[in-house]
This record gives sequence, structure tokens and C-alpha cells, in this order.
Amino acid sequence: MFTRTDVAELVPQICGPVLLPGDPGFAEEVAGFNLAAVHRPDLVVGADDTGDVITAVQWAAAHDEPVGVQATGHGADLPMEGGLLLTTRRMQELVVDPVRRCARIGAGVRWGSVIDAIAPHGLGVLNGSSTHAGAVGYTLGGGLPVLGRVFGFAADWVRALEVVTPDGRLRAVDAEHEPELFALLLGGKGNLGIVTTMTLELFPLGPLLGGGIFWPGEDAQEVLAAFSRWAPGLPAAASTSVALRWMPRSAAVDPRVARRQVVHLRFCWVGDPEEGRRALEPMRSTGRPLLDTVAPLDYRRIDRVHLDATQPGLYVLTGEFLRDFDAAALAALLQHAGPGTQCPLPEVGIRLMGGALAGPGARDDAVTGRDAAFFLELIGRLSPGVAERTPPALAAILRALAPWSTGRAFVNLHGMPGGESERARAWSEEVYARLVRAKAVYDPQNLLRFQHVVGQVR
Repeated sequence: MFTRTDVAELVPQICGPVLLPGDPGFAEEVAGFNLAAVHRPDLVVGADDTGDVITAVQWAAAHDEPVGVQATGHGADLPMEGGLLLTTRRMQELVVDPVRRCARIGAGVRWGSVIDAIAPHGLGVLNGSSTHAGAVGYTLGGGLPVLGRVFGFAADWVRALEVVTPDGRLRAVDAEHEPELFALLLGGKGNLGIVTTMTLELFPLGPLLGGGIFWPGEDAQEVLAAFSRWAPGLPAAASTSVALRWMPRSAAVDPRVARRQVVHLRFCWVGDPEEGRRALEPMRSTGRPLLDTVAPLDYRRIDRVHLDATQPGLYVLTGEFLRDFDAAALAALLQHAGPGTQCPLPEVGIRLMGGALAGPGARDDAVTGRDAAFFLELIGRLSPGVAERTPPALAAILRALAPWSTGRAFVNLHGMPGGESERARAWSEEVYARLVRAKAVYDPQNLLRFQHVVGQVR
């Protein structure tokens, strides 16, 4: 534990803010994108640079104070109680080398900033469904990209990391330098250290076709059945998912689909747009769509594909990797989430895996999901009036789809997994055992014990 005197001694050593509960700016500093995870740390340090991270970690270790980390707060599913919260949103280093096709990305940089910096060079990255999320935290969880079937997981494209381990050391790691630590950081999330910079390989990005098709929710049976037949036969140039979702009313949402339940097909094609249109035709000819926005797309507008929320809210994410999504799986899903079921979830999605996501990684890593055919993604609201109905609805859908599950979850989209056996499902048995062994080496004090951790939580 620490005293105010201890904190007073820390303040001049940190460039960013150092705040205690009740201090002006404390609530704003600890707030993240997911407002359901209200952090209540004993102390928050807003890191300006890597030096601040090193100093804060060394100070926390000396005072036996556990450490949590937050950049944008998109992955903050579990509220933090006590400890030192280290916020990295100010760490905005972003250096693009278009000749070597790589970018050096600071811990607080959002995907949108990276895309804006590389787009003029005709280069791409593997961001997820929202460019508002932080690049580093997303990639450390493996990163399930919009263009994943073409290029693989985001973690496959990481060249090097700089990480502050719980002993307060800054380590530069890659496939040749501390390869085991490097491998386990790629997909192992934040269990072994605090990544301050990530060097990411970029790739040339040619013509892109992307957008969505929307049908009325009452057409769910017809559209999802067509999707289950069509999606598995797509070439790797196509990345797609489909969701039952309630569309909000906002400036970004077309009034033809706003404030109603729809079936939303998301589609991207890398390569000849005409080939992409032909590949999409079976879905375009299904039912009577309300809206079709699939067209040639500037990658800087990639958020138009998924139309994720851009404002913070009270929510929970969870999901499962699936072996298949056949007619029986579809029937089980619709029984719990289809039209007329009064399902309170704003979004129930099925994402096609395979393609480059099924290939071996570029190097050793801790990424999960390469053997899956689909991913089931569930979003629940935790706002007043619906919060009590959301957990049972999530559990019911997961139980219903259990016969098709691979038994594995995705660490970035695991929600609030609970005990160790449930948390361990984010990795294979072999990778989880490696993570536990590495945790004992790099974090014997269990300093990093918040969010999705391995081993026993002290």
C-alpha cells in the first residue's frame, strides 16, 4: 500500500497527471469507452511516454500495488478495484516508413489515425470493425480484422514490440530477441507486460469493394439460411459477416434502417470489383433488401462496413468460435434471438472465418481461432431497464450454440469470463500452459492482475 507522501514523491517523476480519487480530472482519466466497467483504482497515472510507464511500474512494484492498463477503454470489460491504473492514451507516437512498409505505433494510437497516415501511400493495416479502437491493445489480443480472410490476424503482421515488464525493464522483443515473450504477447493480451510501442508491417492495398446490405428483421430465416449456404464457398478475397441488430438513430445511419431490427450483411472484397460483385450476387438476389451500400470504398471509410457505435456506452461483448453454422445451428440461434423472441441484445452476429485466418501464423504466437469456421459475436446492453435481461439472454444463446462450438473463446471478445477455467478457454491448453509459465517468470508478484488474466487472481 501507499500513502499520500508516497504519491507526492511520485508526482515529480511523472510527466503526465498523477491523480487520487476525488482529485479534479480523476473520473475523466479513468473513464473508458465501455461505461459499464467503472474503474475505482487507488491511483491513476496518465503516461506521457515510455519513461512514465517505467517509473509507474517500478513505483507500483515497490509498493506491492497491482497495475491495470487502459488506452481507449474498448476492451475494459471488468471494472478495476484498487491498484494503480496506467492510462496510455497520450502515447501518440506514429511514424510511417512507406519504403520499408512499416509503422511504429504508440500505445494510445487509434486505428483511425494509423489509416489516415498510411492511406496516401496506398498501404493498409488490419484494423477491426471500429477504427476508434486502440491499435496496440486490439493487436495484442490477436486482432480479428475486417479484411482477415485476405491477410490473416493483425498479430501476424507485428514485426517488433517494446514492452515494460513488471520488473520495470524496457525490453525490445521480436522473433529473434526474447522470442518466447514476443510470441506470447501476440494473442496473450496484457499478461506479461505493458507494450509501449508496436512496429507493424503494412501491405499494398489495391481496389476495395465494401459496405453492407440490410433486410427487415422478419426476413432473418431466409437471409441467414442463404448466408449459411453462400459464405463457406467464398474465395479468400471476400471477408463477410451477418448480424441481427437493432439500428440506432444517428447521423451515420440511413433513415431507411434507423430504429428498427434488421439483418445486416457486412461484405469486403479485395481485388477486381467486378469479381466481388459476382461473388456477392447470391445475397443481393435474396429477399427484398431495404438498403445496399456495397460499392468501391476508400479504406479511410472502412467504418461504413460495420457501422459500429462511436459513442461510449454501457455494454458487454462475448462470443464463441464455431465449427459450423448449418441449418440446425441457424434454427437454434433464431429460437433465442430471432424476430418475435423479445431478445434484448442489440446485435447477434456470425462472422465467417477461414481463408488467411486459417493459415499458420507468420511466426510463433498465442492467437486463437485458426481452426474455426465461424465466430459467434454477441453484444449486450447494460443500461437501465435491460441490464437484468442481458446476462440470461447471452447465456441462453451460448448454450444453444454450444454443440457447434470449438470450445474456444476470443480474448478480445470474451466479455466477463469469470474463473480461471473459463478465462483459459481463450487459448489452447498448450498456449495457456506457456502463458502461465511465462507469467511466473516475468510477473512473479502478479502485478498485472486485472482484466483477462492467466493463472489464479490474487
